Amino acid sequence: MFGQRKKQIVACDIGSSAVKLVELKPLKDGEFQLQHAAIAELSSEAIVDGAIMDSSLVVEAVSRLISENGVKNQKFGGSLSGHSVIIKKIQLPAMSREELAESIQWEAEQYIPFDITDVNLDYEVLDDGAGGDSMVVLLVAVKNDRIADYTSVIVQAGRQPVLVDIDVFAVQNAFEVNYGLDNETIALVNVGASVMNISVLHEGSSVFWRDVAFGGNQYTEAIQRELHIPREDAERLKKGDRVGDHTLQQVLGVINSVSEDLAAELQKTIDFFVATSSVDRVERVVLAGGAARTVNLDEVIKGRFQVGVEILNPFRNIRYSESDFDPDWINQHASAMTVAVGLAVRSVGD
Repeated sequence: MFGQRKKQIVACDIGSSAVKLVELKPLKDGEFQLQHAAIAELSSEAIVDGAIMDSSLVVEAVSRLISENGVKNQKFGGSLSGHSVIIKKIQLPAMSREELAESIQWEAEQYIPFDITDVNLDYEVLDDGAGGDSMVVLLVAVKNDRIADYTSVIVQAGRQPVLVDIDVFAVQNAFEVNYGLDNETIALVNVGASVMNISVLHEGSSVFWRDVAFGGNQYTEAIQRELHIPREDAERLKKGDRVGDHTLQQVLGVINSVSEDLAAELQKTIDFFVATSSVDRVERVVLAGGAARTVNLDEVIKGRFQVGVEILNPFRNIRYSESDFDPDWINQHASAMTVAVGLAVRSVGD
């Protein structure tokens, strides 16, 4: 990750509830200086289940962020997750890199539940099996139409899309830059508006990935049902704002109930990981994403798993001037900016 860098990209994380934009400047010894960080809320009809339903709304939000923040860099990168993204760790007969490049399309067909012509395929050798009979390859496939939808937004906003990453990998980048890697088994849980990205790091390596259709929208919808109020009011209430006669205290029971459901979904995923790997247990849970700071969520997960739970700060090791960025704003939006920060450490052509 560190070493000689090419031109950095501007990270444009287009999520279901907001567009997040981050640009970093690389410094010596793998450190970064924050150049731009901004967020623009999206209406609920703009993106539904990861699909862009009203591109004009998203293009307007991206264009506004570029203009208001004076972003000059033309090179942009985005990130995807959800059911259109497939991540598989596969075992293949040992072969040369050249042989793998020639055969990967055919090998991938056995693991990808889409027509292979409908996806953009990438791979990385995790273990070349030197001296052995087999090798381990990380296979990633994303549906072409989903990539086209997201890159089209960047083009319409007047910028050049040069990189598309996967949310779980961007979160891992943000974690590594800010916390480093050790020998613990850590679950990184990125809770967005509609999707929860889960990845597991074991002894410094990424070993498991899964997306679950559960996120911050569940809290909003539960509050709406409980109080019979509009979605916008439920969103404000969820964040702690007073809405008329309604206060956060009134809906704590509803919020805690949804958090219990979220923790149960996380438990199913972690149980599956433990059952299908040689790892006995997860030792720590690190939360990220816009819904990570939901009141009591960390305590609910801590109670279920009986492990340490913390909220990832993607700006922990990122330098910034307090005259340029309000520390209170950074603190308020940090968890929501995790994917964008993880993207922004990438450079053109890496």
